[in-house]
Amino acid sequence: MKLVTWNAQWCCGLDGVVSVRRIVEGARAMADFDVLCLQEIACGFGGMPGRPGDQPAEVKSLLSGFQVFFGAATDEFDANGKRQRFGNLIATRLPVARVQHHPLPWPPDPTATSMPRMCTTVTLRCPELGALRVMTTHLEYYSASQRLAQARALRELHVEACALAAAPPVPDTIGTPFQAKLHTAQAILCGDFNMPASDTGYDEIQRPFADAASRTGGAPEKRLQDAWPLAHPDRPHDPTFRLFDRTYGPDPMACDFVFVSDSLAPQVRRVEVDLQTQASDHQPVFIELTA
Repeated sequence: MKLVTWNAQWCCGLDGVVSVRRIVEGARAMADFDVLCLQEIACGFGGMPGRPGDQPAEVKSLLSGFQVFFGAATDEFDANGKRQRFGNLIATRLPVARVQHHPLPWPPDPTATSMPRMCTTVTLRCPELGALRVMTTHLEYYSASQRLAQARALRELHVEACALAAAPPVPDTIGTPFQAKLHTAQAILCGDFNMPASDTGYDEIQRPFADAASRTGGAPEKRLQDAWPLAHPDRPHDPTFRLFDRTYGPDPMACDFVFVSDSLAPQVRRVEVDLQTQASDHQPVFIELTA
């Protein structure tokens, strides 16, 4: 399975041009992806540079054979009653079993500007890897306390999903909301985490947890783990932010990551960063997993 994740900055390149097509083509240049995860996708925010339009609809029009799921972290109306949305998007050509949109914590921090954050999750049926959850997110940049709370919540979402996979609810009638669901402990968590690998939140996401089997001594603890060192054990992360645009700091940094669950870790074959494109202020990340 091939996945590309990219903070697209509402598809606004460093040249100031807003182009959804350029983002999709840039992702396709990295790989013939099965899943595309985009952060900072806009719909209706006419005051933003480049005046982005309905970007989820544009992505869908460019990806024939893909289903597109847009999760708006911000969903509000301007003074004239016009709806404005901003958030994350997952597009996939794999069969989809379930879609979930999880608001992340937004604790008060009066010292920083901030906005709501969320995680979109799509449970897929992958022919090679089996059932898995693809989770994409974009954490707070300006508030460290909010970002840490959001990192903890992402870990808890995975802990809960693993518990449901181990002990699913009693199924009810097919065709009702209580019908049996596809639960799986396999997961890919990707996106713009707005923190370096030295940040406490990065470690928090990867903090091990015990399930029923490990608590009784029958299995090791579980965790999400960064896929980059699995593919490049002797190489630091390639930078994904501030590589060309130093508006937010003097030095390039890596803050766009892909985390994988335990059973997927041995399946990681490639993780790469496009270090050339300037179609956004972030660089896209590609991961390939094989059975």
